[in-house]
Formats: sequence, C-alpha cells, structure tokens
Amino acid sequence: MERSAAFTAVSGWGHVALGFTALAATWLAARQISPFAWLRVWLAEAVLALAIALFSMSWKANRRGLPLFSGPGRKVALGLLPSLIAAVFLTFLLYRTGLQSALPATWLLLYGAGLTTGGAFSVPIVPVMGVSFMIVGGLAALGPAAWGNWFLAAGFGGLHIVFGALIARRHGG
Repeated sequence: MERSAAFTAVSGWGHVALGFTALAATWLAARQISPFAWLRVWLAEAVLALAIALFSMSWKANRRGLPLFSGPGRKVALGLLPSLIAAVFLTFLLYRTGLQSALPATWLLLYGAGLTTGGAFSVPIVPVMGVSFMIVGGLAALGPAAWGNWFLAAGFGGLHIVFGALIARRHGG
C-alpha cells in the first residue's frame, strides 16, 4: 500500500518561502560586479533553498505522521537527485570554461526535469511545476544572455510562489 501512495509531504508554504528567497537572490545577484560574485550569490541561495525545502517537508511530514524518505518520498528523492547532481557538476564545468551565461538555462532545465521525474510519485501539480520550469529554462536558453538573472527570478522566484500557493491551498500547507 505504501508503495502505491503519492508523496504528500510537499510543503506549499516551503515553496513560497523558496520563491521569496530566490527573488532576494535575484536582487542581490544583479548588483554583483563580477561573474564569480554573481555565482556565489546563487550558490548560497541553492544551499538556503535546500535547507528550507528539507525543513518544510520534514515539518509537514511530522505533522501528518508520514515517513519522509520511505516509499513515495524515496522515489521522489531518487527522481530529483540525478538532475541536481548533474546541475552541480555542470555549474562548475560551465563556469570554468567561461560559459556562465548558460547557467540560468541549465539550472532551470535540470531542476524542471528533476521535478517532472520525481513529481511522478508526488501530488499531480508537481510534474506540472517541473514542466513549467523547463519552459522557463528553454526560454532562458533561447533568450538574451543578459536576461539570465530575470529568468531565474521568474522560475525560482515566481514559479515557486505560484505553485507553492496552489500546493498549500489544495494539499494542506
């Protein structure tokens, strides 16, 4: 029975918080004078976002008496993790080779792919959120490099806030 259930500890309010921290990171990153300083802002945001996501999912799972990393939770994590690991290695590769303008599209596309894959074991709106991130990532890949920070704001900021509010409303926080 546990294997067939959906992972319901996705925290909508946690996603809203992620969105607001991403908007703050966008504002801060836009004021940096070097590509390395810009990257440091976004890497710090990634660490903060991971901490918020883990805390908010743990809190929701504990409130509902659900295991976090067994059954569907493990499947969600295993679906998301390969994309996140790929993003880490590609971040360092792209930066080292001077292709930092490709980072926003890479991050958005890989995060979207991970959400789509892992979200197959979660509430139905999570894969839709993943596809939405991939659309924004595709636009970032096709758009001007100078707009990269704004695509990150639209994806990690805007999409997290919108989908987080929907998840909170439909799935209890």
